[in-house]
Amino acid sequence: MQARFITFEGIDGAGKSTQIDALVAALRERGIDVEQTREPGGTALGERLRELLLHEPMHLETEALLMFAARREHLAGRILPALEAGRWVVSDRFTDATYAYQVGGRGLDTAKFDALEAWVHPRFQPDLTLVFDVAPEVAAARLVRSGGSPDRFEREQRDFFERVRAAYLERARRAPERIRVIAADREPEIIRAEIEAIVAERWFR
Repeated sequence: MQARFITFEGIDGAGKSTQIDALVAALRERGIDVEQTREPGGTALGERLRELLLHEPMHLETEALLMFAARREHLAGRILPALEAGRWVVSDRFTDATYAYQVGGRGLDTAKFDALEAWVHPRFQPDLTLVFDVAPEVAAARLVRSGGSPDRFEREQRDFFERVRAAYLERARRAPERIRVIAADREPEIIRAEIEAIVAERWFR
């Protein structure tokens, strides 16, 4: 079976992490060799850039450039080699996150985003993207309950996350064959079953 690239997206606190682990486990139960990764990060250099991006204040365009620099390294060092070797890749975030957060949330010029996307991964997109959609106030409450120390994105105000959410939904409307929107305010087991059904319908019928 051809290797596939699946990404999970959504605002901070949308509940992706548990579902990523569940899907990876379900794929492995089917005998699929799966590489689980994340952005920014995924490689030694990418993880160092992640620390800068999540904790150091910087200009918006610097932020976007570093996001795509980490992504280029991630593609070259991990994603593409895994796919070429026949392993599936499941990633927590990819380029849709940059569109949502930097273009939608912060106001990066769309033309600059398009140029970076075309440069870093021309004609390459995930086979399936699952966008976890939830109201910002619900996501914020989940982050508080998690008890972690918030990074500089998680400390943003509600209106920022409203813009990010809207950008994700806009991106989904423009690519309905690739992007599926998941209502993330339901019980985890219901969401897990929906995700497994989507993946099964596409590749295991």
